[in-house]
Amino acid sequence: MAWTRKAGSVAVAALITGGLLTAGSAGARAATTQLCQMQTAPVAGGVYTVQNNEWGSGAAECITTDGSADFTVANSAISNATNGAPGGYPSIYQGCHWGNCTSGGLSASPVQVSALTAGKVTTSWSTTQPGGSNDYDVAYDIWFNQTPTTTGQPNCTELMVWLNHNGPVQPFGSQVASGVTVGGRGYNIWEGSQGSFDTVSYTMTTPATSVSNLDLAPLAQDAVSRGYLSRSCYLIDVEAGFELWQGGAGLATNSFAVNINGSGPPPATCSAAYSVVNSWPGGFQGQVVVTDTGTSPLNGWALNWAFPGNQQISSLWNGNYSQNGQKVTVTNASYDGTVQPGASVTVGFNATYSGTNTSPSSVSCS
Repeated sequence: MAWTRKAGSVAVAALITGGLLTAGSAGARAATTQLCQMQTAPVAGGVYTVQNNEWGSGAAECITTDGSADFTVANSAISNATNGAPGGYPSIYQGCHWGNCTSGGLSASPVQVSALTAGKVTTSWSTTQPGGSNDYDVAYDIWFNQTPTTTGQPNCTELMVWLNHNGPVQPFGSQVASGVTVGGRGYNIWEGSQGSFDTVSYTMTTPATSVSNLDLAPLAQDAVSRGYLSRSCYLIDVEAGFELWQGGAGLATNSFAVNINGSGPPPATCSAAYSVVNSWPGGFQGQVVVTDTGTSPLNGWALNWAFPGNQQISSLWNGNYSQNGQKVTVTNASYDGTVQPGASVTVGFNATYSGTNTSPSSVSCS
């Protein structure tokens, strides 16, 4: 396969106010901004930018954001062949994308690869992935340039990190390595020349819906060792989003962060406490209390657990959930994603079961 990625520049468009959306059973409402085609919007006080970036399709496709470091693919009629280029890359970024720069962070302090030491640049990302008949990837797009700034296409290396994909899609180029461990994670590696730069893609061998404090240094160092990245180039942009070949409605970034060696807030941490608050024959009410255990606010959170039996959630409030067999994922609602240090939010749900209602052995919070 061959295609020109992210062709052209992304214009900064006027914001479209999408009105008010009802979120959760409590009826809380949050103003949203809708972005279509190549429109962008600053979020989180300008620290990040959300971009629709529909660069390879003219089909109807839009995303929404509530102004935090998040966005949702609201609708998508993209229908590109899965053996060619995707139709778009709705995403959120910090840095400079074709000269469109966020405030501070990588925009003000691009990092030369030679100075990209362990822990220098880390990133966290939580997603919702609907699966189904949609064809997409869930991928970071990390750009390096030969100079600290550029007003156009970066000219050094495009480094992608695929957390997951759905459908018969694959990275650009050809696979050059498999089962490689980089920074404690397993990857398959793909590479292809785009003419003036290389695209190298690290696809996780264990699919993920979220990453916490992913260190970019080991990935960059591995790319250097393989001859795909020069130590003299500069990291200028970290993007996270979804390349869409077919559909994609429901894909969401629940939270996103980039930290540069302490230039951002300390990494947020959280805990989750599961309990049963009421029960009846064949059913029960449960809850999970999410607590910010760090020193900085949570900007979005995600819970994961596995029921040990045949428990099936029938309704849930103060969050959005998906259940696949015994595995459950819950992400924050639009109105309770921000949690201050020491504060808590409670997710409640009703569920059915037969046999024994044993609680999950653990609930992870990220």
